[in-house]
Amino acid sequence: MRAVRSGFLIAALLATAPALAAPAPVDVNAFIRKDIFNDIQISPDGQFFAATVPREDRTILVILRRSDNQVTATVDDGRHSHVAGFTWASASRLLVTMARKFGSLDSPGGTGEIYGVDVDGQHAGVLVGGSAKSQNARKSQSVIAQLVDDLPHDDQYVIIGAHPYEGQAYTLAERMDVRTGRRTTVARSPVVNADFTTDTQGVVRFAAGADSSRRVKLYYRAGPDAEWTLVNDESQTGLDMSPIGFSPDNKTAYLEAEQASGPNAILAFDTVSGERRQVMRDDQSDPAGAIRDANGAVVGFSFYDGARRTAFLDETSSEAQLYRTLEKTFGQAVHVTSRTADGRKLLLQVWSDRDPGDFYIFDTTAKTAEHVAARGSWLDAKNMAAMEPVRLKARDGMELYGYLTLPAGSSGKNLPMIVNPHGGPFGIQDLWGFQSEVQMLAQAGYAVLQLNYRGSGGYGDAYNKAGARQWGLSMQDDLTDATRWAIAQGVADPSRICIYGASYGAYAALMGVAKEPELYRCAAGYVGVYDLPAMYDKGDIQERKSGISFLDEWLGKTELAASSPNRLADRIKAPVFLAAGGEDRRAPIEHSRMMEAALKKADKPVEALYYETEGHGFYTQEHQREYYTRLLAFFARHLGGAPAASAAAPSSAK
Repeated sequence: MRAVRSGFLIAALLATAPALAAPAPVDVNAFIRKDIFNDIQISPDGQFFAATVPREDRTILVILRRSDNQVTATVDDGRHSHVAGFTWASASRLLVTMARKFGSLDSPGGTGEIYGVDVDGQHAGVLVGGSAKSQNARKSQSVIAQLVDDLPHDDQYVIIGAHPYEGQAYTLAERMDVRTGRRTTVARSPVVNADFTTDTQGVVRFAAGADSSRRVKLYYRAGPDAEWTLVNDESQTGLDMSPIGFSPDNKTAYLEAEQASGPNAILAFDTVSGERRQVMRDDQSDPAGAIRDANGAVVGFSFYDGARRTAFLDETSSEAQLYRTLEKTFGQAVHVTSRTADGRKLLLQVWSDRDPGDFYIFDTTAKTAEHVAARGSWLDAKNMAAMEPVRLKARDGMELYGYLTLPAGSSGKNLPMIVNPHGGPFGIQDLWGFQSEVQMLAQAGYAVLQLNYRGSGGYGDAYNKAGARQWGLSMQDDLTDATRWAIAQGVADPSRICIYGASYGAYAALMGVAKEPELYRCAAGYVGVYDLPAMYDKGDIQERKSGISFLDEWLGKTELAASSPNRLADRIKAPVFLAAGGEDRRAPIEHSRMMEAALKKADKPVEALYYETEGHGFYTQEHQREYYTRLLAFFARHLGGAPAASAAAPSSAK
């Protein structure tokens, strides 16, 4: 479903929908229950699966033998640790990168370590990174490491990037032994804090990095002994350019290039002449990811111009024909997560907006599919709500994009509605696909409007930068305009609209009821920031490299108090619900406490739920259950939707 529906078309479709019966109480447990697996890959010999497994406060990795589904190895780095990525280095050995985060909504921060483990659990440990035992005395282990190329045709080595912990340092590309961790330098970056890109033969060809100015320089070299040449300097062009990968013959490299207006383009870079030409560009959205063949060559891209779609550089290629067959067969979005070395078996992930998805093994010779695992197997896709792409114009004429989810079976008219701005805010976007929280709200009887307001990612550099220093200003106006658009379309009952979000979305929710006190019936903020001046001394952003530069560039320094909801509490008329965690480093709980205190001082209705042991988003299922039970009860009182099916477990909140 590539086409973005206009407001007129949505209204026409809704007019023909059947009436909606009163929604039944919502089974919160069905939407907070964790899946058995998140991601799965098949081993090169097809004998094992590697899979990430979500736990309450971590994500571990398991290796399973296909013949009997027995777990043969596990990687678990403790509380707050999460598997950031994993790859088969050979049929018998797996490499794992880890990240840490302090809350379910926190952005994972890589630990800079690469683990190795055999399929039987032997020879497990950190190969490189800050905590690695020095297995090569000549090499310092005080580096942040990341996997660059798993060298699929080499069972002994991979290419990594190694960056010293301290200072603005020049990154090394190194060939690492996957068993011993021994490393040999194969390239030195010409720019600090670099990421490397290899060709299909594993040769390092691109380096891109930025200093504290946060402006990226991109360099290219023709081969392992060639000099680096500058391809793009963002400080000069004003636009970033990043390498994606190479064609099968390595004669062409593909770059994603920002444009002065509109979405990013894919450029073909001739590796001999240096000539660049545009080969692919969507009229609405940026490329969302590359599609690669068995050798890692780039053959196509995915886009989210509404629903997910795929596009290929050569639509007649075997890979394009494979995807078209699979997409037609499953009738859903399809992604090849991994494949056996002989190319016969593919591990597929399929999903949609109403279905969390399934994993299958597809036999390319027999043309058969074997089901491996299902996400959200306890949910019935037929009872879930469709996520419709929408577009509208802001008051200044800027084109805005988003999604509207209507309760299954709804008439689509005069509904209670939740405006649900995403967090971030910059460079983040709501994407088409299954979203448990949105489905929970839809099942409670609410229309859910998700707007990718200016500042969001996915629609080009200009769209993103239009949000700079616009907290509480045009970014907020976009949400107001989208709310009024939904009223004008007849979707939303103007007397039954609440605004709710997490992180920046929580800020936007509280700023919404402060700036537009007559528009919203209530507001809910989850792990939010509400005092903008405090962001310079509370939270983890200013602690990071270039964090102050980021705040200056995107938040600004002046007039912050005028756009801080906790300083505008006297303007708020709607009831407010706040929730926060005491271990939150991104949006410290002090923000919520200040917001609550300001509302009470102004004699405004407010209720709060705090857990001192939670971070940026609640991990514990018991806490999630109580949070959503309280949230649905709050919305039910003010909008008339369904509450949770049963009361939450006894509270341990403080």
